[in-house]
Amino acid sequence: MIDKAHPARLPDPMTPSPPAPATREALLEHQVETLTGELERLKAEVERLRQERTVPRLKIDAMARRLFGKSSERLDPAQLQMVFSNLALETEPAPQTLAQTPPAAVLPAGPDIPAAAPAVRKKRSLAELMEGLPVTVTTLTPPEVPACPEAWRAIGNAEQTRLLDYTPGRFGVHLIVRPKYVRTGAPHDPPVTAPLHLLQNRCMATPRLLAGMLTLRFEQHLPYYRIERLYARAGVPLSRQTLSCWAGMAAEACGLIITATKAEVFADGYVQADETPVKYQDPARKGSCGTGYLWVFYNPVRNLCYFAWRTGRGAACLENIVPPGFEGIIQCDGYSAYNSFIKARAATGHTIRLAGCLAHVRRKFFEARAEGEDAAWVLAEIRKLYRIEAELRESRAGPDIILTTRQLRSAPILQSLKTRLDDLLARRKHVPRSLTGEAITYALGQWDKLEVFLTDGRVQPDNNLTENAIRPTAIGKKNWLFMGDPKGGDRAAVFYTLITNCHRAGADAQAYLTDLFTRLPLPEETTRNLTRLTPHGWTAERQTPASRAPAAPSTAA
Repeated sequence: MIDKAHPARLPDPMTPSPPAPATREALLEHQVETLTGELERLKAEVERLRQERTVPRLKIDAMARRLFGKSSERLDPAQLQMVFSNLALETEPAPQTLAQTPPAAVLPAGPDIPAAAPAVRKKRSLAELMEGLPVTVTTLTPPEVPACPEAWRAIGNAEQTRLLDYTPGRFGVHLIVRPKYVRTGAPHDPPVTAPLHLLQNRCMATPRLLAGMLTLRFEQHLPYYRIERLYARAGVPLSRQTLSCWAGMAAEACGLIITATKAEVFADGYVQADETPVKYQDPARKGSCGTGYLWVFYNPVRNLCYFAWRTGRGAACLENIVPPGFEGIIQCDGYSAYNSFIKARAATGHTIRLAGCLAHVRRKFFEARAEGEDAAWVLAEIRKLYRIEAELRESRAGPDIILTTRQLRSAPILQSLKTRLDDLLARRKHVPRSLTGEAITYALGQWDKLEVFLTDGRVQPDNNLTENAIRPTAIGKKNWLFMGDPKGGDRAAVFYTLITNCHRAGADAQAYLTDLFTRLPLPEETTRNLTRLTPHGWTAERQTPASRAPAAPSTAA
């Protein structure tokens, strides 16, 4: 019996018949495979977007650590947390009410109030400033007079030179008296007088005052206006222009010593190089400062530094600084100017190799340590390399032993490190713009240069010694901000060279400069023995035989 309320539905001839069980299973499997592939693709896309979203946050955290965190690169578990946690919160300044705004001062105007006359301050000369200061007298006699005193007699007024002297907190006058002598049997011959050093002829400052002023400027990093105020409180207000002129004169007198120092730095065929930017006032620029660079070259074999000032940073600066016949190794960072420089030298037939800096590679992975375990693993491997170097330093090993140890112990670690970095780069585990991706790209780009220290026992694994030498200039830049003119950079390079080498030699910079300005320039100081006047040569002359003996080797493990 047919139910009229629910009539039977006849099959539509246009509707396909349901698939067979085997065909349906194959279709389901195909759909599952399609959905699985789509799911994997979406997961990869989500991971890529997550990394791209994380990169800006990690870079902000790295910037925050540089600005506000510790400068040490030790792996401390209590690392600096995120500083910019609430970037979206922007505080608006509170509205300033009328009561908070101080009323402007209203000056009564009228003909009864006369205009104030400008204050006129008379500037006293140095001769006037030296009046009333305590005087110390020194008499100089020509060397031929004491040899035969009965053959000479003094005549006329003696030559007198008044020099401004300074001991900490107190100024004084150093009066140099040079009597004139003639032979008793030849009264018509020209008189003889003791010679006066050139520096004392060119300025009114004693060597002690010059050395003190220069150490305040380039060792204590005081700007000239602070030195001016310091001297004014002691009773003699020396102007900044006077101090700057004295520095230029002293730098010019040290030219031959700087030339001798530069020759020693490049003498062994291995130097480390780095540069730091310094602002300077350029007359050609109006309203803005130019950017110059202090180039530093350090010889680890002789423990010597050489500073040079250039207003640029290109390969032409290196061509101008490095001696034309230099061949050997230059250790530096990944700056492209060094590659251009060695290519230009190779065209002239001079072979120069570049050695990389392991500390720069480590620094990039240290900044990326928050991105995952890969950066932490690289840091652990680099730490093994530095432990080997520490053991070699403690045992005071020579270049041959250092080379053998590095080839046996350090080379396998470097090879394992490169294999891991190549694998990470091939699998594209890290986005190239991420901190880890940038660190991997930089390390592999510098790898041939990083392996140079495995071929020469003199070569250091990093450029840290040069960075230590250049670090004091950063303190100076924070104090005096910029050079007064381009020539000021040349003067700074001279005294940074001398003072840094004094520190390397263990000498007192002020005592060295005082003695140097007392002796320069002497007729007997020729180019051959100028090395005696360098900081290392000066210090060696004053060492006792006991202190010259080599120290006993360390027994530390």
